[in-house]
Amino acid sequence: MAIARLTGGPLDGQVIPLDDESDDTLIMPYSEGQLVYRRQGEATNTGESDGPTQSVFAFSDETEDINPDTDGRDD
Repeated sequence: MAIARLTGGPLDGQVIPLDDESDDTLIMPYSEGQLVYRRQGEATNTGESDGPTQSVFAFSDETEDINPDTDGRDD
């Protein structure tokens, strides 16, 4: 089993299971768009007895505005 530690963006600090440890990009649904997180560095805890393998993924992009200004004002 492997886990992804997310940094930055709206999911900062979340830990999620990884289905495929070889993925370098995570694309997740969020609101009406998607969030893109990219792998940062190498995996840790890759030994037999040191817990689940961990990878850090940093926020990269979103497909829609996370907090759109729906009424056209910039307050």
